Amino acid sequence: MIRQVTLQDAGEIAAIYNHYIEHTTITFEESCLTVLDLSARIDELTSRNYPWLVYEVDGRVAGYAYATPWRTRAAYRFTVESAVYVDQARVGSGIGSQLYRKLFEELAENDFKTVLGLIALPNEQSVRMHEKFGFLPVGHHREVGFKFDQWIDVGVWQLMLASLTDR
Repeated sequence: MIRQVTLQDAGEIAAIYNHYIEHTTITFEESCLTVLDLSARIDELTSRNYPWLVYEVDGRVAGYAYATPWRTRAAYRFTVESAVYVDQARVGSGIGSQLYRKLFEELAENDFKTVLGLIALPNEQSVRMHEKFGFLPVGHHREVGFKFDQWIDVGVWQLMLASLTDR
């Protein structure tokens, strides 16, 4: 079941996200986050009407997706960056796609126009998922992240939300 996030979800979200921090280059964060850290992020984004969704299975958070402002200047207000994370034990189960579908619906309903997905490369699974939703590659930043003693490229994919209604 997909539902809106609550502050009570912060602990389970932290557990999911901290796995990616500790073991992957998918996120460029290097230190694990606490429940308080995640609660503050949830509160800050949801209070500004940016969607944050969780996928719940048997009363537990199995994944989450959210949107953040792309930039702070006013003219960027219709553009967001999206993110989706799934519990490692459930990767490949379709949870991420279901979350993204619902997230994009909510973004379109709230008059956002453009969604950007930034992907640490290589990451074929994330590229395939974004392109499945109609994201197109629009940029490649070389060696902009450094984690686990390696330089990491970031690709930028863009989705125009109006294209979802054209499908």
